[in-house]
Amino acid sequence: MLQSGILHPQLLALLARLRHTNTLVIADSMFPWWPSLETVDLALVYGVPTVPQVLDAVLVNWKCGAAWMAEEFQQHNPPAVQAEFTRAFRGAPLHYEPHLALKARVPKAIGLIRTGEQRLYTNVVLESA
Repeated sequence: MLQSGILHPQLLALLARLRHTNTLVIADSMFPWWPSLETVDLALVYGVPTVPQVLDAVLVNWKCGAAWMAEEFQQHNPPAVQAEFTRAFRGAPLHYEPHLALKARVPKAIGLIRTGEQRLYTNVVLESA
């Protein structure tokens, strides 16, 4: 029986299928549904869990080669929120691009994790190293 780390079986199965250069989306609670993309819905209530909390759980044992967020994240979130996200990426290279360019990456992803996140433009695309 698992006694530490991620306990959610569907999330563990999704992470185990990610290979070199595959991508994974971690999305906020308002992110649109993508019928062709496997979605692990972790949203419990608004604000639980947050994207940084999910990043903290995932990046402990999963190597991220690069990450992308929307440029608008920097414009709509205070420095404290930006710092919280920077810490959660654990040193992985973070790139910013327009929100529509970020959404264009979504259909190529292996899967999507939906969170309860409410802050604006907090969606993330992670690339496996």
